[in-house]
Amino acid sequence: MSGSIIVTLNELTNKLIYKTNNTDKFLIFRLLNNIKIGIIYGLFVDAFKLGS
Repeated sequence: MSGSIIVTLNELTNKLIYKTNNTDKFLIFRLLNNIKIGIIYGLFVDAFKLGS
């Protein structure tokens, strides 16, 4: 359940950020993107741990 909430929030922030074309100009957008990538990577790693 919490994984689906995290992925939904991730997609909503993607929609908010990539709606504008100024993604590389602001440092906060780059930091937020890196945090999102880390969270999704963590979900995949946990899924593989649980699957084995």
